[in-house]
Amino acid sequence: MVTNGARALEALADPTRRAIFESLPTAPLSVGQLATIVGVSSSAVSQHLRVLHEARLVMMRKDGNRRLCSLDPRGLGDARDYLEQFWPSALAAYAAALSTARAEEGL
Repeated sequence: MVTNGARALEALADPTRRAIFESLPTAPLSVGQLATIVGVSSSAVSQHLRVLHEARLVMMRKDGNRRLCSLDPRGLGDARDYLEQFWPSALAAYAAALSTARAEEGL
């Protein structure tokens, strides 16, 4: 079962989608503005936005004949929750590696 947290990470694995996502934290932008910033066509941006929207990373709203895009905090929360499940085991592995390195230094 693919969780939405995993879906969010998969969506951000693509460099163009990540560039679109990283362009949005300060203010909503139109598809045309994103196309200019990222350097791809508006239709390509729209395709990438569909994936980001499905992963709940981007929200879109109509503004006249434009669509304004902004970050959706729900997808970020999903990704954080997904990664947090691995945090205890990652810390335990780090502590074990540190303990082993210290023991080897004592030899």
